[in-house]
Amino acid sequence: MSSATPTAGTSPARRLSLAGVLRLRRPSEIWFKPALSSVAAVAPPNLLLLALGRLDLAMYTMAGSLCALYAHNRPYAARARTLAWVVLGMLGGVAVALVTASLTRNAVVLVTVGALLAAVQKALCDATRVGPPGNVVLTFISSAALFVPQTLGQVPGHLALAAAAGAWAWLVGMAPAPVRPHGPERRATAQALNAAAAYAVACRGTGERGTGERRSGERGPGEGDAHAGARAAGYAAVQAAWQTLLALPATGARAATRHALERLVVRAEVALAAPADTDPERLRAWAHALRGGGRIPRTGDAPGDTDELLGVDAELVARPAPLWRRLGPLTPIAARTALGCALAGYASLALGIGRPYWALVTAAALYQANVTLTWSRAVQRVVGNLAGVLLFAAIAPLAHLGQALLVLCCLALNFGAEALITRNYWLGSVCVTPMALLVTEFAGYQAPGDLMTERAVDTLVGALVGFLAAVVVTNRRAGNRVEQAVTAADRARERTARLLAGPAPVPGALEAARRGLAAALTDLRATADGAAGEWWGRALPQERVVLAEQAGHRTLAEAVRRQATRPDRGASTRTEDVRP
Repeated sequence: MSSATPTAGTSPARRLSLAGVLRLRRPSEIWFKPALSSVAAVAPPNLLLLALGRLDLAMYTMAGSLCALYAHNRPYAARARTLAWVVLGMLGGVAVALVTASLTRNAVVLVTVGALLAAVQKALCDATRVGPPGNVVLTFISSAALFVPQTLGQVPGHLALAAAAGAWAWLVGMAPAPVRPHGPERRATAQALNAAAAYAVACRGTGERGTGERRSGERGPGEGDAHAGARAAGYAAVQAAWQTLLALPATGARAATRHALERLVVRAEVALAAPADTDPERLRAWAHALRGGGRIPRTGDAPGDTDELLGVDAELVARPAPLWRRLGPLTPIAARTALGCALAGYASLALGIGRPYWALVTAAALYQANVTLTWSRAVQRVVGNLAGVLLFAAIAPLAHLGQALLVLCCLALNFGAEALITRNYWLGSVCVTPMALLVTEFAGYQAPGDLMTERAVDTLVGALVGFLAAVVVTNRRAGNRVEQAVTAADRARERTARLLAGPAPVPGALEAARRGLAAALTDLRATADGAAGEWWGRALPQERVVLAEQAGHRTLAEAVRRQATRPDRGASTRTEDVRP
């Protein structure tokens, strides 16, 4: 079972721990993709403006160029749509900001508009699960645009620059498609296999016989946070792989590749439900074979065995909840963002800082799924920004030797930020901060001492005020969402159990039910973890969560045992004759 979910009675002081907040992780497997994409998207427009002597317009082109940071984990068809929406969303935010800036120079009004934009951007990015870097880049762009003097006549030209750079960013994001058209889905499948292998190894390390062989209420020997984390990571990776594969067409030239990868993800699901019967090395061998452009490994399924893929196709009839319904649970987060960003900007104005949008963006960058995670991000933001200010002091003399060096320094920092941020947010911020300071000098020289002082003060103000807003605006819906997730998991378990208890189910029905149960349990764990980090809420139904997870995982294991009674699937590591 998963580790115990902390109740709302846990002392907030215990959640303000600094342990592990600054610890470095292994870099993302594709850390170089957003890093290279950002440079490829930013460099040509900036160098062109440099050649034309209009580097002061770089802020508008960078608005579009930074859209290249998004959607690197999505298949290319889905990536094309996502990037297009990101560019349109960026243009919408910039348009509101530029029109507002052209109509008023009242700083309080500008901060208020910036805070409302930040709240809308946060809610939409979370509801659509656009992925990293989320709302932060969009908020940085629109907030900075608010404080650039404009006239209404200039707005169309500036938006045109942003749109042209956004179109170039779209092309950069889609550029790898001809070389590795199936790269994202192969990578997602490999991650699911590796995560399942890690869970199987963790289960063997604690002497477990399998998920379903323990009575309700019992705790496995040695099962703790690490073990529960391995299982949660495994199911999350599998769900991510399914979302990636289901974004692909089920027919046509790419269908054969999709179906071959689906069989591998099914094997990862089976391993998570019955880890004792899993060979981790075989899963890792399959994952390794997916790297590069070689053939997709076979799972040993009989050619006519289509029950599992029928279960996959059954999922295609399900449609995501309407956007308005997904936005509803995010209301407290949006309220935190609006209040925190506004108060941070007002506080910066009260202190006489000339760029209150820095404090506003700092506050916007803090808000995570709950208050505890927001605290961790606040610490990371402060440490990274203050270290970045010191780095700026070292870089500024070189950058001031000429505008060409200024642009090159910004490109190097852009690459460093994206290359390092997957290790820990604070490490990426060390590069983001001096880059943002250098960008302010595209329009003209700025005194380094003033820039450093203002950035340091705005960072501290934004982090402090933003975090206080997160504490004040409570998320009382968190407990209700846990109740709903428990109910959904129970219903999914009952549906699977009925199929197991009855005669032979319709082909694909059991597989669809099992996959629905796995998704419900994954959502339950994520919802419970998110609610556990909230403060001041009512006590969570901890016992119901634990019992629902235990019963659900036992049912999953029983479904796998039923599956095992079918003809032997073999242990083949042969490869499908399917190439990208």
